[in-house]
Amino acid sequence: MTAEVTTDRTSGGPDSPGGRGTYAPRPGGAPVARMIAAQAALETRMLLRNGEQLLLTVIIPSLLLVLFSTVDIVDTGEDRAVDFLAPGVLALAVMSTAFTGQAIATGFERRYGVLKRLGASPLPRWALMAAKTLSVLVTEVLQIALLTLIAFGLGWSPRGGPVAVAVLLVAGTAAFSGLGLLMAGTLRAEATLAAANLVFLLLLVGGGVIVPLDRFPESAQAVLSLLPISALSDGLRDVLRDGAAMPWGELGILTGWSVLGLAAAARFFRWE
Repeated sequence: MTAEVTTDRTSGGPDSPGGRGTYAPRPGGAPVARMIAAQAALETRMLLRNGEQLLLTVIIPSLLLVLFSTVDIVDTGEDRAVDFLAPGVLALAVMSTAFTGQAIATGFERRYGVLKRLGASPLPRWALMAAKTLSVLVTEVLQIALLTLIAFGLGWSPRGGPVAVAVLLVAGTAAFSGLGLLMAGTLRAEATLAAANLVFLLLLVGGGVIVPLDRFPESAQAVLSLLPISALSDGLRDVLRDGAAMPWGELGILTGWSVLGLAAAARFFRWE
């Protein structure tokens, strides 16, 4: 491929002392914002085309919401189980995308050398992480929209303001993203796959998503309430079920996990 040279006729040819050459196409990378948008679109398409990821991020949360809302399996202490379950399943959807799905996908990208090659491209490494985060947020918007429609169909009547819900979801996304990237950047891909799925199952059971925390022994409740999935589930219930303005305690827990997780990921993440 050869570069086309155009000249400024008022200053002479490109080889003359006053000549200025203009090369087309112009060499160099695209603006960073455009690169981030393109990478985020690619990451989102890859996620939506992955059947295993769709099972984890869409199908499982939807089935759990429908099953436990319509069949009396767990005593949630509510007249309508969906009032308890819907906020918890929204929190589960955030965890499945920002933590489990992102950890597994990034872990295998690191194993196959994808991250190493992208790190050598004009796209800065911080911009790659920004694109991944943007892809997670886009996916979560689709998840939340679908789960909300299903919950409405089951008779859910949410309360509270959307601003508090959005703040909690963003804080939860940051917390789970930091932990997912930390796992993907420090463990082998196979270990990340096993650990991410195991953590998903453990937090599904013990994170207040399906089973209320007050069903656990008192000694365990204090520890479980400090988990990010518990903080996000309880915070969303405070807003969507009880109409609270902003659950500052749960938001503080999520902020703490966000700072610790993202700082640790930035410090220990290995690209190769």
